[in-house]
Formats: sequence, structure tokens, C-alpha cells
Amino acid sequence: MVAGMWTHLTSLRKMQQDEKGWIRELLAEAENERMHLMIFVEIAQPNLFERWLILIAQFVFWHFYFVLYVFFPTTAHRMIGYFEEQAVISYTEYLDCIDSGKVENINAPKIAKDYYKLPQTARLRDVVLAVRQDELGHSRANHRMANELIDDKKANTPKARCARTHSSVGDSLES
Repeated sequence: MVAGMWTHLTSLRKMQQDEKGWIRELLAEAENERMHLMIFVEIAQPNLFERWLILIAQFVFWHFYFVLYVFFPTTAHRMIGYFEEQAVISYTEYLDCIDSGKVENINAPKIAKDYYKLPQTARLRDVVLAVRQDELGHSRANHRMANELIDDKKANTPKARCARTHSSVGDSLES
């Protein structure tokens, strides 16, 4: 949400199109993560104290990430890419617990069936597989965005701009 919002505001401030399509992609990722939270709140049924912990964690992380994204967007995307990689590992371990019987493979909650269009017979394992796949996609997307920001910086160094200028001058002289 932070990255999508900041990219949106930057686009408005500069009065430029979002040519890379990052605003929609980042806001879709935020919506997807919200649904993950809603699904697992339904499964875990946190008590009032645990709900407050979730709110406090969101508050702290949002502000931390906002500052990080404003000043170091490449680092912010890279960090989220690594967080998402860890989420994939964690969901794989969760699947192992379900498969070994340590965690009961309960019926999937309605919210998960509706969101992922799972069959009515879907179980927790099906939900975890779907969520893990989302996290893998988020990891790849954030690493890609970090790489694109690095490439953009390299393309806009004085040396690169000079090379482009000399190249275009040479092309026009040949014409």
C-alpha cells in the first residue's frame, strides 16, 4: 500500500503517466496481502490482545516502510522481496505441519473459497498453497522492481547520458 500510494502521488506530482504500471500492481499486491490477513484472522480467530498486536505492528511497519520507501525505494523493494521469500519458506513449513498431522487440515473458510474460487470441499492445505503462490509472485515482483530501479539509475548516470548523447549525435551526422 505504501509503495503504491507513494508511486501514485509521485505520478501526480510530476504529472507523468505510470508507464511501468506499478501503481496498479502495487495496490493489487496490497489488496492481496489484506485478503491473506482476513483469511488467517478467520482461521486463527485472534483474541482482542492479538488483534491489538496486529494493529500496532501494522502502524509501526507502515511508518517505517514509508520512510524507507521515500528515501530508499530500491532497498524497500528488495527488503519486501526477501520478506516474501521468507513467507514462501514459512508456508512450506506450514504445509509440512498440515501433511504430518501437527496442524489439522480444517475446512477452508468461506472468505478463502470465495477469494481464490476454491471448491466447496477445499481445505486449509488448499488455502496455504494458494497463499504461498501469491507470496512467490510478490517476491519476484519486488525483486524485479528493485532491479528496474537500479537499471534506471544506471541509465541516468552522467556517463550513460553522455554516451547516449554522443551516440545520437553520431547517428545524426551519418544521415
